[in-house]
Amino acid sequence: MPNTPVPGRKPLTLILGGTGKTGRRVAERLTARGWPVRIGSRSAAPAFDWQEPSGWDAVLEGVGAVYVSYAPDLAVPGATEAVRTLVERARAAGVQRLVLLSGRGEAEAQACEAIVQDSGLAWTVVRASWFNQNFSEGEFRGMVQGGEITLPAGDIGEPFVDADDIADVAAAALTEDGHAGEVYEVTGPRLLTFDDVARELAAASGREVRFTRIPKDAFAQAVAASGAPADVAWLLDYLFSTVLDGRNAQVCDGVERALGRPPTDFSTFARRAAATGAWSAAA
Repeated sequence: MPNTPVPGRKPLTLILGGTGKTGRRVAERLTARGWPVRIGSRSAAPAFDWQEPSGWDAVLEGVGAVYVSYAPDLAVPGATEAVRTLVERARAAGVQRLVLLSGRGEAEAQACEAIVQDSGLAWTVVRASWFNQNFSEGEFRGMVQGGEITLPAGDIGEPFVDADDIADVAAAALTEDGHAGEVYEVTGPRLLTFDDVARELAAASGREVRFTRIPKDAFAQAVAASGAPADVAWLLDYLFSTVLDGRNAQVCDGVERALGRPPTDFSTFARRAAATGAWSAAA
């Protein structure tokens, strides 16, 4: 039976990827505002797994809005069809609103955006650049702790965005009027190369951090040797060979348009992360 909105009652919001970098932050913000939240993850009950569509209807039952975060990234093979199926199931279940976390400069991600935009539901796209938090709670944290960021990146700038800003934009789109039909391209306020990032992290953490460019093949071999899942290894290779080619080397105003304030600067992020012990040995 379709989910019928009840006047005066805040709708249940499903947060897919609800334990990830942005999803848990979105869930925290909605909960703080008194909105009921259902976490969509393989460890939740009912469980949500992008590879198991048979369980999706149970997760969508009673849901009025969905935050769609596809792991590991919308660029990976199979993501487009998974998002298409989810949107069809959500529409059939009576979901009213979709907020999609998308990626900049990725043709596959833009194909997923089109699916959401053609859904017939109220939609908002949050198209994000690389996360600041990749260096503090993600793929590159260990490199920072080790004092050397070794990646196959050149000297092209990237406007790294803070996951807290992404979550603020998504939470607004899920709970407020005025965001339907918007594509918010969210970035930080300035371009940084990985050399710049290393200097910022060193200054904030008080430890030596340098950037060393390595050949793409050597990086791919290191990722494979680390035991990373095949889709993550594929994604990292794709990102460094495709997305960091200069196509995204510009600052956008999505955070300001959505929230009426400037985005968080990388140096602010780095100081905050260092204060929490993000790069200490015990963290």
